[in-house]
Amino acid sequence: MKVDEVTPNVDSAALLAGAQFVDAFRIATTRPGLDARHAAEAMVARQPRWIEWLIALRNLLVAPFGLKTSGADGTARDMVWIFPVVSQTPERLVAGFNDEHLDFRLVVDVAAAGPGRNVTATTLVLTHNWFGRAYLAVIMPFHRLIVPAMLRKVGD
Repeated sequence: MKVDEVTPNVDSAALLAGAQFVDAFRIATTRPGLDARHAAEAMVARQPRWIEWLIALRNLLVAPFGLKTSGADGTARDMVWIFPVVSQTPERLVAGFNDEHLDFRLVVDVAAAGPGRNVTATTLVLTHNWFGRAYLAVIMPFHRLIVPAMLRKVGD
């Protein structure tokens, strides 16, 4: 299934005011009745080994700096994979967290498209300091591989 990079169609000021980075990828699926929660869960289910390895490496490297390694802060809350859910409707799920180096949001939108659905994953990042900017620069090439790979799973 083909994943396209698209122009983000979100109100970034409402989702993450001041975000310096926003991108979006979209896939069309014929899965009937798909909502944003199920699309987000499909995206993160059964991660390929290479994504698991990258996440494990990331967690190993950032733990000494006191950065969150799973998005969890010890309080029970609604989660999708490693991301706390910020808000959700049938058409949109917003997940993410705030950390000392950057704030992050993943927005999964589902919209009717003929007999199927378009699923769009939008990422927003607000960096707070030089470490956040450096971190974003390092992970960006991986982000551009991971998000489309995750979106392809919605069509499975």
